[in-house]
Amino acid sequence: MLLTLPYLLSPQDLNAASQLLKFAAWSDGKDSAGSQARLAKNNQQLPRDSEAAQRIAAMVMGALDRSALFLTATLPKRVFPPRINRYGGSANHYGDHVDSAVRQMADRRERLRTDISCTVFLSDPEDYDGGELCIDDTFGERQVKLPAGHAVIYPGTSVHQVRPVTRGHRIACFFWVESMVRSDEQRRLLYSMDMALLRLRQLHGESAETVALTGTYHNLLRMWADT
Repeated sequence: MLLTLPYLLSPQDLNAASQLLKFAAWSDGKDSAGSQARLAKNNQQLPRDSEAAQRIAAMVMGALDRSALFLTATLPKRVFPPRINRYGGSANHYGDHVDSAVRQMADRRERLRTDISCTVFLSDPEDYDGGELCIDDTFGERQVKLPAGHAVIYPGTSVHQVRPVTRGHRIACFFWVESMVRSDEQRRLLYSMDMALLRLRQLHGESAETVALTGTYHNLLRMWADT
């Protein structure tokens, strides 16, 4: 499932991130890539332990906790600590690749399965040319280039790329989610059902039918979830 999360970050969040990034020191993005992705990756990242990276990551994690849409769409079990990257100049693209299936957490004591990939845009589309996130899914290639503060989630199994940035800089936050429900198809069904239930409640309130369907939703989640 490919889904946009509009206005995940507020204007205040974006202004704070912009101030932090003014004096940030960037490093080679290949440092966090797997062996296959390293061949396709040409961008920059903030060191994980830098002040800007840590504060922006905390900002994004707080926004995720407040986002009902993120929670119902991903059913998160664990979230990989967000990282910050930049495309522009001579480090301006990331060719076709699939994200590593398992990522080592920062403390190196745990691993996370990358069921869902997420990008949170920190630059407005007017700030740069190119830089589209291109994702191959069951409906063909999808191109994503969103306003600052918006996010997109998509299956970690997808082949995707970031096209070359030919003007300006594209700055974004990226991370992965290990879902309680491993199957993308099952997550899609649960998400569709939850959204339909929300609309039914708005129209009819807590009727006997919505209560029964809510029970079905939770029984399916109980059947498929791994906590």
